[in-house]
Formats: sequence, structure tokens, C-alpha cells
Amino acid sequence: MSGPLEGLRVVEIASLAPGPFAAMILADLGAEVIRVDRADDAGGLLAPTGVLDRGRTSISVDLKSAEGRDVVLRLVETADILIEGFRPGVAERLGIGPDECALRNERLIYGRITGWGQTGPLAHRAGHDINYIALSGALHTIGRAGERPLPPVNLLGDFGGGGLLLVMGILAAVHERSVSGTGQVVDASMVEGAALITAFLHAMHASGVWDGERGENLLDTGGAFYDTYECSDGRFVAVGCVEPQFYAQMLEILGLADEPDLPFQYDLDNAEKLRERLAEVFSTRPRDEWTELFHHSDACVTPVLSPWEAAEHPHNAMRGSFVRVGDIEQPAPAPRFSRTPAADPTPGSTPGADTESVLAALGYDKDAISSLRATGAIA
Repeated sequence: MSGPLEGLRVVEIASLAPGPFAAMILADLGAEVIRVDRADDAGGLLAPTGVLDRGRTSISVDLKSAEGRDVVLRLVETADILIEGFRPGVAERLGIGPDECALRNERLIYGRITGWGQTGPLAHRAGHDINYIALSGALHTIGRAGERPLPPVNLLGDFGGGGLLLVMGILAAVHERSVSGTGQVVDASMVEGAALITAFLHAMHASGVWDGERGENLLDTGGAFYDTYECSDGRFVAVGCVEPQFYAQMLEILGLADEPDLPFQYDLDNAEKLRERLAEVFSTRPRDEWTELFHHSDACVTPVLSPWEAAEHPHNAMRGSFVRVGDIEQPAPAPRFSRTPAADPTPGSTPGADTESVLAALGYDKDAISSLRATGAIA
């Protein structure tokens, strides 16, 4: 392992989406991550194989058994960070909550990721990304004018407002521990993370710039200069020429610079007329031809690439923005560091593949490991 987090040990209790994403980032940046898979998860359903599990070792433990709980607490004694994504109270009922872990390791950073947070009227309710971003106010803003809100896959709550927020909180707590010498609990809520991402919209609204309903503002497709357009081959380009000088360059390349009847760029009341004209012109050429025409300009026009195409774009290819791990092309570790670069990720272990080696490193001898297997505490 290498990277700026080399030397940190993370215990990840297997979960879905935001927790594994946070652990992946920590592993990418050099931390040693040991994932605790459930002994009864024979199909590896909680292990997001191929990408989110990269860079980890895995042990399979029955968290409901006393012996399995003790294995996790033994791991905690050697760890800097623990990540769990249970509903509030579940980790405590299993005997691996913050208080139990702090008794074993007062320096432990205990990272918790949930949709609603550890407290509040909804804390124990089920939910998914779409529910969390709905309550945060973020979902309301996404979609076309006059149409229903459009969920942005599950990227905004699970990953942007969830996993990334948890990583930020954990690293802040690691820094604070370097001063105090004591760990603490990080309570990352996807509602609050998604709400945090909308801070810019709150500022725009307070200044009177974001007053319209969904799809009627500058950056939510209310303006024709910030939208996507279909090309002759059925693929799309993204237009984001917010500033007048960039907008002028776009019109020049499109051959519309001298067209007298175009509405003013920021005239949102007549944006549909401008949108229709732009759509008409963009529909005359295939996407890659437009890409070439705009390549050397500041017009802020780019191809809309699928996640599977993105690695092939010359810019991404030159920077190595995507890497092949095993047989899967996937995003490379980010951000980049000048002195302590992250190593290329390695494929994650299958659930339980490293149980014996991890336990041996903790001091369990062969007889003890055999006994744990016989009782079903490990698998």
C-alpha cells in the first residue's frame, strides 16, 4: 500500500453503497481496510464485487455470536477507524457500538453512515437515496419545468452526500485526535450531506437569483445555454456557456453569431425559443463531429459520455483517470498527491478469504481458529 493514509487501519462492517464507497476511498488513499463480512452472507450479497470492494481484505464473522463479537473487538483494539452502516441501535445490540469499542480503544474514530442520522423522528425508518435527497430539498430542484422531480440515479445521497461526507468527517476526526489523543463518533446523515451540497442554491435563493420553480432558473435548464442537446446520431452534447464571452464563442462555431432574432442569452422568458434554435443546429451533425469542432474553444460544449465511454476520452486517457482493476475498467483513485501518490487499486478479496491470516495476525493460534470455525463464529 502507498498513499497519504498509509499507516491507518480501518475496520469496515459490511454494508451497502455509502459505507463501502467510503471504505474504498480510504483504501485507495493508502489505508489498510479489513472488511468484516457476515458469516451467513454466503453469496456475498453485501460485498459490491469488482469496484467498491477494491483494496480490502475480508473476514467472515457471525456478529450475533459472543465469539464473533470478540473477534471484531480484537480487531478494534488494533484499528484507527471503524465504519458501520446499521440502523441506529443495531451495532449497540450486537455489542460493537461506540461505547463497547471505546473501552477497547479510546483512540478509535467510529464512523456511522445512515440516511436520517442517529437521532430524530425518522432515525429508525427505512429509506433509500431518493427519500433522503427528497427530505434535504435537493430532489425538488432536479428536473424540467412543469415536470416531476427526476432522481439523479442514487449518486447524490448515497455517494456525494453519504460516503464522501463520511470520509470528510472521519479525516477531520483523525486530525482532531492528533491534538486530543482521543477518538470520537462521526454521525454522517445522507439527508444532511445532500442538504450541504445545496448550500449554493440557498445562497442564490437568498440573493434573489434562484426564484423560479424547478426548471425555471439559470442552471436547472431554465436557461438554454445550460442544457443538453441531441445530435444527428442520437447522442448528446452538454452546453454550459454561462459567461457571455463563452456563449459568444458557441454561437460563432454554430454559425449563429449574426442571427438577428435570437433571444438575449439571459432572457429566461424566451429561453424556449433559443433552445429550439440551438436544438435545430445541433441536430445537423453527429456528436463526435461537434466534439471536434468545439475541442479548441472555450465555448463549454462537451460530449455527453456514458460511464463506459469516459475512459476512452483523450483527456481522461492521458491523465489515467480510469484504471483497470482485475477485468473491470473503473474510476482511478482521486484526488492526486504530489509526494504520496496512491497506488493502483487491487481487486478486493471475496468474503472471508482472509479470515485465517487476519486472525493469526491478531494472535489467534490454529486451535483457536478451528474452534471459532466449529462454533460458526467465523466462516
